[in-house]
Amino acid sequence: MKQELITEVMQQMLLYLDNAQLKQLKQVMEQTLFHYEVTGAKVKPEEDNSNDLIAMFIAAKRIEGCSEKTLKYYRTTIDAMVSSLGKSVRHILTEDLRTYLTEYQSKNQSSRVTIDNIRRILSSFFSWLEDEDYIVKSPVRRIHKVKTASSIKETYSDEELERMRDNCEEIRDLAMIDMLASTGMRVGEMVLLNRDDINFAERECVVFGKGDKERIVYFDARAKLHLQEYLDSRTDENPALFVTLRSPHERMQIGGIEYRLREMGRRLNIQKVHPHKFRRTLATMAIDKGMPIEQLQRLLGHQRIDTTLQYAMVKQSNVKAAHKKYIG
Repeated sequence: MKQELITEVMQQMLLYLDNAQLKQLKQVMEQTLFHYEVTGAKVKPEEDNSNDLIAMFIAAKRIEGCSEKTLKYYRTTIDAMVSSLGKSVRHILTEDLRTYLTEYQSKNQSSRVTIDNIRRILSSFFSWLEDEDYIVKSPVRRIHKVKTASSIKETYSDEELERMRDNCEEIRDLAMIDMLASTGMRVGEMVLLNRDDINFAERECVVFGKGDKERIVYFDARAKLHLQEYLDSRTDENPALFVTLRSPHERMQIGGIEYRLREMGRRLNIQKVHPHKFRRTLATMAIDKGMPIEQLQRLLGHQRIDTTLQYAMVKQSNVKAAHKKYIG
């Protein structure tokens, strides 16, 4: 009850005092009420405007350029937290969030990565509330990053790539594999491509990445030949670069490509075949052959170089060779 009184007063004085004054006020109230027991105190409840605040936060993120998919994830995550705690967002405390994250992990058997993703979204939301002077201090400040075990992500070997190419039953699938392997583009970027987007003379095309940002990606001679062969074989009028095999030959979706690759992996006994693994393989290969990390960052369309480094896993055999050369 004491904490509720202190929080209520702090919220009421938010517009009139600066941060230093608010901090001093809180200390004075805690010291004053320390020797008193508060029972039966009735605090007039303020109107819960949590939904309005969440909507304004989502609108602010939309202006910053976040995709609708990201915004939906933000909204769902914040709504789930508010619904679980049953409190106005302006009165949520650090301990409330710690308890929520702990119970969420236990109930859903979630990984540490998932819990840290939730923490990051809540941190962004409450930091925005703090910056906009809706709350005094973000309750997520004292909840630190969740430590996650770093694991080496798998990539395709040269042999696995050749086996997939040699066993493609459709020229379309061969063209898709070559495009993913040589450009490093995201599968979500590839499904948006149209025939007219391809510049065969320069072996390049413009893709729209996250946040609708344009960038140029490049494909090799093998991808060019197979892509031309695939396009020449088509009789439909669909402008999409890759379409379904059966009439009416609609644009391929992410799920369709993932299913096609997954079935190929099962047939060839290759572990974890999925589109993103081609992207990781290209990044690892580029670093392995000495491509400057800044150029790889631009090629992959990453905002932060830290993200690029997570994709680029140096091969252990090269670490051994380097040790022998420089140390052993």
